[in-house]
Amino acid sequence: MHVAYWIVAALLALFYVYAGGKKLLQDRERLRPMMGWVDSVPLPLVRLIGALEVLGALGLLLPPLTGIAVWLAVAAAVGLALVQVGGMTLHLARGEVREIGLNIVLLVLAAVAVWLGTGRL
Repeated sequence: MHVAYWIVAALLALFYVYAGGKKLLQDRERLRPMMGWVDSVPLPLVRLIGALEVLGALGLLLPPLTGIAVWLAVAAAVGLALVQVGGMTLHLARGEVREIGLNIVLLVLAAVAVWLGTGRL
C-alpha cells in the first residue's frame, strides 16, 4: 500500500500544482479557454481555489516525506476531495454535466489517497 499511496499522491500533486498554479498566476483571459467558469466566480475566489489546490498538493507529499504530522496528508486528500465536490456543484449549477468527468476522476483519486493514507498511518 505504501507504493500505491505514493503513486496516487504524486499524480494528484502534479495535477494540483499545475492547475492551482495556473489559477494563482494567470489572469482571467488566459484561464477562460480552459476554465469557462472563471467568469461566473469572483477572481479572489479563483485565486483561493488555486491556493487550496497547491497547498493540498504539498500536504499530500511533505508530511509523509518528513515524517512530521503524517495525518496531514489524509487531511489534504479530504480537502482536495471537497474541492472536487465544489467543482462538480458549480458545473452542475451551470448546466455543464459533461464537464464533471475530470472532477469525478479527481474525487475518486482523492478518496483512494484518503483510504491508502489511513491504512499506512
